[in-house]
Amino acid sequence: MARILVVDDDNSLRMLYERELAGDGHHVTTVGSGKDALKCLESSPPDLVVLDIKMEGMDGLTVLDEIMKYDSTIPVILNTAYSTFKADFTTWNADAYVVKSSDLSELKRAIDEILQAR
Repeated sequence: MARILVVDDDNSLRMLYERELAGDGHHVTTVGSGKDALKCLESSPPDLVVLDIKMEGMDGLTVLDEIMKYDSTIPVILNTAYSTFKADFTTWNADAYVVKSSDLSELKRAIDEILQAR
């Protein structure tokens, strides 16, 4: 299956996403910062990135911009608790925008759709 990089500063969410996505057969790497995400891109480019927006240090929109500069073919799903960012034109580079929920079905559906389209 796919190699998915999950970038979120919430440790509990990283563990949940890792368990759920690995249960779907994906190889999941999780990191807690934008800086660590960019290091992962260089060492082991993923097939898809699930990226939080609001993080300490480097925010997700900056990370998205850096991913696009590094390799614009890597699909990115912005996964955030804030629906207000959806109107921000800088989010338009992402392949999907999913508002965080305790129900991961929307995120999983977005992941499946993007990976099937590749």
